[in-house]
Amino acid sequence: MQKKSDTKLLGIGMLIIAMVIGLGLLTQLFQNILDKQYNPNQSIQTSHINQNFIEISLKQNRLGHYVGTGEINRKKIVFLLDTGATSVAIPEYQAQELGLKKGRKISISTANGRSIGYLTTIGSLSLGEIHLYNINAIITPNLDEILLGMSVLKQLEFSQRGTILTLKQPL
Repeated sequence: MQKKSDTKLLGIGMLIIAMVIGLGLLTQLFQNILDKQYNPNQSIQTSHINQNFIEISLKQNRLGHYVGTGEINRKKIVFLLDTGATSVAIPEYQAQELGLKKGRKISISTANGRSIGYLTTIGSLSLGEIHLYNINAIITPNLDEILLGMSVLKQLEFSQRGTILTLKQPL
């Protein structure tokens, strides 16, 4: 009788382990789907036009924003394109991870009101094969994501058609 009980306990234990593994895999699958809906530009494709321009196209996410994956100082980042931002704005915790140094303290106006920020300079910023150098940026303590503002966008030509935003860098 003891052997049958031990086998039953082992079977229940294996079932619980299988359920936990299954839930973990489903969670990972759904997280990947959500990540792709938030950032449909995880791999930015680049085109070269007549040897005069480098061009990338970004798809709108399901919220109508342009989010993409790029690099700051050769480290992978996710950014939100924001034409209303004067500069690139970087959350303080990410600035530390990227090795950015806080410069002069400044007062800034955001959609959430007035705040304090710190001037900094990004050595290199890449979007696909578009590469920019010595970009003015602001480190902000109360921000959740990197905003790619006009300090980058003014160096590029950009146009929107439907749900696609095209960025061009003259060569």
